[in-house]
Amino acid sequence: MKQVGLIGYPVAHSRSPQMHNAAFREIGFDAEYTLWETPPGNLAERVASLRAPAMLGANVTIPYKEDVVPLLDECDALAGRIGAVNTIVNRNGKLVGYNTDAPGIIRALAECPASPFDARDKETVILGTGGAARAAAVALIDAGAQSVYIIGRAKARIDVLLDHLRSSTEEKRLSGAIFNISDADALLQTADLVINATPVGLISSDEPLLIDVNQLPVGSLVMDMVFNAGLTPLLQAAQAHGCFVMDGLSMLLYQGTLAFELWTGRDAPVGVMRKALGLKNDTMQGRN
Repeated sequence: MKQVGLIGYPVAHSRSPQMHNAAFREIGFDAEYTLWETPPGNLAERVASLRAPAMLGANVTIPYKEDVVPLLDECDALAGRIGAVNTIVNRNGKLVGYNTDAPGIIRALAECPASPFDARDKETVILGTGGAARAAAVALIDAGAQSVYIIGRAKARIDVLLDHLRSSTEEKRLSGAIFNISDADALLQTADLVINATPVGLISSDEPLLIDVNQLPVGSLVMDMVFNAGLTPLLQAAQAHGCFVMDGLSMLLYQGTLAFELWTGRDAPVGVMRKALGLKNDTMQGRN
C-alpha cells in the first residue's frame, strides 16, 4: 500500500484524511492518507522519509509551507513564484514541490453560489504573511486583481514577502503594512475581498478579531481559510455587518483534488471528495 500524509504542527484538526481516503477507495487506488504531526526540528527527517518507494508524497501545512522548499529537489514554476509548497510528489525518489493552494483559492471563489467572485479589477486585502498568504497573493495577481494589499504583524516579514512576490511576479499591485486595525481602516473601506490567511480562528478561544469588519462595504466578501470551525468569529461578525462570508472548505477541496491528481495520475473523484467533507453547494453564505 502506498502512503501519503499531512506534514504540519499541529495537524489533528485536519479533514484531509477523510477526503483523500474516500477518493482512494472510489477509484480503487491502494493508498492511505494519514496525519504526520511533525514537531520543530523533525522537518528535515520527515521530508527525507518521503523518498521511500512506498511514499506518494505529502501535503504541507502550517508552519512549514516555506520551510520545506530548500529540502526538495525542485519546485514547479508556480510554487517557485509563490515561495511556498503545500504538495510534495515523490517521483522515483526525487521530491518535487507544488502549490495547489493558489488555483484552489480561485476555483473556490468562482463557485460561490450566492455571488461567484471574479477577482478581475477588484481591490483585495490579505491578512497574514505565511505560505497561505503568499499563495493567495499570487492567485489574485494572476486572476487580474486591481490591488493586493497584505497586512501582517511584523514589518520584516512583510518586507521579505513583498520583495519576493514583486521580483517573482514582476507586479506593482502589491502593498503591505504592519498590522494595525486603525491603519487598515482605509483599505477595508474600499475592499471587495478580504482573505484571512492566518490560523487565527482555528481554535475556538482565539480572539480578538483581526480587523474591524464595520469598515467593510456591505456586500463585500470575507473568506476565512480556516475550515474546521464553522463560521469563525471573523465570519460571524462580517456576516452580521452585511458581508458575504465563505469558510475554507471549498479551498480545501480544490487544493486537495489537484494534489490527488499529482500523486495518482488519475482524475480526482470530486463529488466523492466533496461529500466526504460534508460540503454542500452553499459554501458561501449571504448577508443577514
